[in-house]
Amino acid sequence: MGQISASVELPAATEKVWCELSNPSNFEKWLTIHTKWKGDVPAEFCQGSQATEVVTMLGMPNTITWTVDHFDAPSALSISGTGMAGVKVRFDLKVAPNDAGSTATIDAEFEGQMIVGALGKAVEKDGKKNLDESLANFAELIGSA
Repeated sequence: MGQISASVELPAATEKVWCELSNPSNFEKWLTIHTKWKGDVPAEFCQGSQATEVVTMLGMPNTITWTVDHFDAPSALSISGTGMAGVKVRFDLKVAPNDAGSTATIDAEFEGQMIVGALGKAVEKDGKKNLDESLANFAELIGSA
């Protein structure tokens, strides 16, 4: 199983950061692996809600139907899903107050028969790069919101 994590400190109130981070309509604005949504997308996430997304990593698209496993506004959101070839993915999005405003953190886990050895390491490296870029994009979004 691969695990990656990234955080960014933001000069914004926790509620503002949470509102932007937990809004699926904003994913296209900051999440680098987001390609598109398929079908209906909830206006906002809540416990048990589902959405199907096409994500792209290492140049390969994968369709994942996400389920919200945990929703604790305004601090934590966990989504998980299974994509093609049995790839299982989990994202934990968290917001916490800090002295300057807030810290947004994304922890990701992925596993599957295809994600082992060299390919597993490549997915982990690409995933970390994408998380870092995504949170940099998110910081820009918060700064302009």
